[in-house]
Amino acid sequence: MSLIRVVSRRLPLARKLAIESPLRFASSSATVSQDVKAQAKRGASLPNPDPAVDSPTIALIQERTPYMVPTYVRPAPMMVKGQGCYLWDIENRRYLDLTAGIAVNSLGHCDPEVSKIIAEQADTLIHASNLYHNAWTGALSKLLVSVTRESGAMRDASQVFISNSGTEANEAAIKFARKVGHSLDPSGAKHEVVSFHNSFHGRTMGALSATPNPKYQAPFSPMLPGFKYGDYNNVEQLQSLITEKTCGVIVEPIQGEGGVNAATPEFFTALRKRCDEVGAILVFDEIQCGLSRTGTLWAHAHPSLAPSSGEAAHPDILTSAKALGNGIPIGATIVSGKTVAPHIKAGDHGTTFGGNPLACRVAHHIVERLASSELQNGVETKSAQLVSGLQALQKKHNSVIAEVRGRGLILGLQLSPDFTAKASELITAARERGLLVITAGEGCIRFVPPLTISEDQIKTALNILDQALDTVVAKV
Repeated sequence: MSLIRVVSRRLPLARKLAIESPLRFASSSATVSQDVKAQAKRGASLPNPDPAVDSPTIALIQERTPYMVPTYVRPAPMMVKGQGCYLWDIENRRYLDLTAGIAVNSLGHCDPEVSKIIAEQADTLIHASNLYHNAWTGALSKLLVSVTRESGAMRDASQVFISNSGTEANEAAIKFARKVGHSLDPSGAKHEVVSFHNSFHGRTMGALSATPNPKYQAPFSPMLPGFKYGDYNNVEQLQSLITEKTCGVIVEPIQGEGGVNAATPEFFTALRKRCDEVGAILVFDEIQCGLSRTGTLWAHAHPSLAPSSGEAAHPDILTSAKALGNGIPIGATIVSGKTVAPHIKAGDHGTTFGGNPLACRVAHHIVERLASSELQNGVETKSAQLVSGLQALQKKHNSVIAEVRGRGLILGLQLSPDFTAKASELITAARERGLLVITAGEGCIRFVPPLTISEDQIKTALNILDQALDTVVAKV
């Protein structure tokens, strides 16, 4: 029997698998039974061992990967189905997913309402180009502006540019900041963009130039001219870092990829003040931390960022993506009606697929649900449970875990210096016990689960993480 036929038999099994079924490897296929025996022999103590070298998964990977540009380093499991907080691989292993597709699937995998909307819109109109109006781009833009203002975030939110991804949302923000700079100073002197170390803003050349990580930048240097980098949460540097030449400053309220580092209210207040002094556009990148992941619609409006006196710092531009589409590619750049919108004219920016009715209708539905106070209150409750559990693990494994940090359901478990290099081993140990988590920065384990995760699922995740920590410590 050909490999393709074996795999095609297995795919329907993964689709039909009951969500709570304990029969993770159940199949009528003799081939699968042989694989299970081989895996059991290889690691009887592991409920979800990675696919063996002679498994159908590895055979399929070896057949297909030669045709793929090798830009990713991935473990062997091949995911074929998702439901809620779970993923299944091609051999019917079930995983509790605390990555949510890297903070994308905030409503969980294959949410029934989202799936219904996708099907309905796909049968109505997917794409008509930006040569014409469609019913959903404007509806989504209006909703984003209204819920942002109603939430107490971004006071001057006025207009929205819809794109296809977070990187594109940040590219638009950088372009808009440069356009404002040219409008204020036609000589072109006001063109510098400031960002901060340990940030991540994307992989295209503009967004990459704002991401001061040698690992990402060095192979593609030189970066675009006019970018300067400062230290996150360092107030003293801002006077010299942000000058009359600065057109824009881009910063994350919580640095996701950089290690789940949260901004202080003093830092944001000082940033806002300095940008106002020199006429620079302040951009908040909330691609990972926004849309209720912290328990408030936007992270910059979280009570923890409220200054001791005066108004909280709000941006001139706010960027969003990831959770905005729950898996459908979409990004949004929200701009101020006072400092940005008057400078942007027809033809200044564009996109072929951005704003298509399918993505916008899905995002409209998702924003309505993520803006719910009930959901946001749930995030606070679940965060308290997860943080308490992580702190208990920190107490138990005090030589391994140095710090628990973050807000809401974007949390980081910082490993101690002696265990920083063991982060990937911990990720593997968790995965082979049925839990998916990811790293951030140097030696930080990141937790960005679906916002719909249950109390029991959090308990299960903490138990598995405890087992994984025991395993890694035992190897030292």
